[in-house]
Amino acid sequence: MPGNTPVNQASEVKQNLSGFDTPESKPKNNAAKWLVVIVIIAIIIIGGLWLVSKYSKFNILGINTAGKEWHAIFLTNGQVYFGKVGSIKQDVLVLSEIYYLQVTQPLQVSGEQPAQQQLQNELALVKLGNELHGPQDEMRINRDHILFTEVLKNDSKVVEAIEESKRTE
Repeated sequence: MPGNTPVNQASEVKQNLSGFDTPESKPKNNAAKWLVVIVIIAIIIIGGLWLVSKYSKFNILGINTAGKEWHAIFLTNGQVYFGKVGSIKQDVLVLSEIYYLQVTQPLQVSGEQPAQQQLQNELALVKLGNELHGPQDEMRINRDHILFTEVLKNDSKVVEAIEESKRTE
């Protein structure tokens, strides 16, 4: 069979397969496929980060940020602030309705009082905002400076004093 050489057989196979997609006839769109895969992965990552940031802010420090509970925020410098947590970001806690304790000393001490009573100081609960520099009633606290936090009970002395202070304002 002189017409049945390997070259002729290959051309006949090509003609018979011309209706099918062969690797030689496909356009090279690997770059487009990779781009689609990368976009899908990016959407999944961004969506996951958004969900984590949205829902983890309630538990970053074990704090409910609904703004209903009173919290005590203890800082590394020894200061304690009482207030309601508005939000918690990656490195900042936002506190509002802020109060703090201030030590007051009697202006005059009589000589008849025992020495122990003379040294006794009084604590006063102070609302943030009446200081000389006039801050607004919101504080952004760097989380690196937070030693620990506590949720205050509704019947705690501090919460009772805050509620009383709010009624007299």
